[in-house]
Amino acid sequence: MKRFLDLVFILIFSQLAFAKNPIIPNRGANDPHIRIIDGKAYLSASHDTSIDNPRFIMEDWWLWSSDDLVNWTLESTLQPEDTYIGDPDFDRCWATDIVKRKGKFYWYFSEGNEHTGVVVSDSPEGPWQDVLGKPLLTADMTPTHEYDLGIVQDQAGEYYIVFGVWDYYIAKLNEDMISLAEKPRKIEISNPRGPYNLDGTNQEKPTDDKPFMHYHNGHYYLSWGCFYAMADNVYGPFDYKGSIIEQESFVPGFDAPTWPTGFRQGRHGSFFQWHNQWYFAYCDISQTGNRYFRDTFISYIHYKKNGEMALIRVDGVGVANYDANAKIEAEDYYQAVSIKKTESADGGFCIAQTDKKAHLIFSNVAGLSEKKSLNLIFAETPAGVLELRQNNAQGTLLAKAKCNDLRQRIAINTLLDDEQDLCLVFKGKNMVLDAFSFE
Repeated sequence: MKRFLDLVFILIFSQLAFAKNPIIPNRGANDPHIRIIDGKAYLSASHDTSIDNPRFIMEDWWLWSSDDLVNWTLESTLQPEDTYIGDPDFDRCWATDIVKRKGKFYWYFSEGNEHTGVVVSDSPEGPWQDVLGKPLLTADMTPTHEYDLGIVQDQAGEYYIVFGVWDYYIAKLNEDMISLAEKPRKIEISNPRGPYNLDGTNQEKPTDDKPFMHYHNGHYYLSWGCFYAMADNVYGPFDYKGSIIEQESFVPGFDAPTWPTGFRQGRHGSFFQWHNQWYFAYCDISQTGNRYFRDTFISYIHYKKNGEMALIRVDGVGVANYDANAKIEAEDYYQAVSIKKTESADGGFCIAQTDKKAHLIFSNVAGLSEKKSLNLIFAETPAGVLELRQNNAQGTLLAKAKCNDLRQRIAINTLLDDEQDLCLVFKGKNMVLDAFSFE
C-alpha cells in the first residue's frame, strides 16, 4: 500500500520546476546517470526512500526526463518484483544506467552489490521486460563485485559495460545489448586515489565503487565519483589525474554537512554533453544532512588544453539558470553554435567564435526587469558587432553595439521581462568573450 500511495503522489506531482540545485529536491534521486536521447535528457537514478533512512533503503529505480535540465518529469518506475529479483520487499535497488540502441531502450540495474540485470522497452515509459529472466552480470564473474555499472560507447559505435568496486572491469556488449561479447577485462589505473585513499597508501581500497566512463576529444575518462583517470583506449591503461571537487569548488552553504571521509566521498555520478556544453551530475547531501537520503546536483564541466578537467563549482544555482545580479561566465552557456572554449592564462575559460554564425544562449536569466545595460568583458580586443536578442539568434533585438574594447557597455533600450532566455550573437572577428553582467 505504501508503494501504491507513493506512486500516486509521484504521478500527481511529478512535474517539477525548480531553477536550482538540487534538480529534484527532497525526493531522494541519486546515483544519477543522465543520457541525451532523441533530443531529451533522461535521468536514470536510484531512489532513497526517506529523509529518515538509517541506512541505504532503495525500493525501486527511477527514470526522469527533461527538455531543459530544469523541469523534470517522472517517466517510469522499475520495481524489483518486475525483474528476475521477484521480491517486492527488496530494498537494495542500487545504481542504474540507460541507453537506446536501434529503437529500443535498455535499462541496466544493480541488485545491491551482487548482480547486474537489464530490462528492455520500446519506450522510456515502459512497459519493461526482463527478457533474460536472470542477471546479465553474476557475482562469480570477476574478483570484484558486479554492480554499480555504467555503459560507454566507443568511437567505432560499440558499447561496453563497466562495473566494480576498488578494481574495475569492462566488457564489450553484443549487438543485442543483453549479452557479453567477451570475458570482462580488468582496467589498469596508475597510482589511483579515492575517498578512502587520499594519500595513495590504502591499497585495499584504492578507488571507490560506482565507475563511469565517457569520451571527449580523443580521450576516455574513467571516473569514480569526483576522481578520474584518462586513457587513449577504452580498455586503458588509465593514468590517474585527480579530483574535480576541492574545497575551493564550494559556494558557502554547500560544503557541509558531508560524508564521513569528507566532501569527496559519495559523489557518484555521470558526465554528459548537450547543446555543445558538458556537465557532471552527481550525488550531494549538503541540503538533506543524511548520507542515506541523497540529492542530485549538476555542474558545468570545462576541459583544459591538456585534456584534464577543471574544478567544478558546487552551488545552488545549478545549470541552465542565471542570475542577472551577478557576473555570468561566458563558458557557462546553455547552448552554443560556432564557438569553442579556450583556457585562459589565469586558469579560467572564455569562448571564441569560429565563424559568422556564432551565438550563445543563456536560458532562464532572472532579475532582468530593471536592467538598463549589458557589460561585456573580452579576453582579447574585439573587432565586430555584438547583439543581445531574445530567446535565440533570430529573436527580438534587445541591444546592439560595435565592440572595440576589452570592456564594453551596451545600452538596453527595451524593457526586459524579469526572467527570460537571452542570446548573444557575434558578428565580426576576434570576439573572445570572458564574462558579462547587467546593470
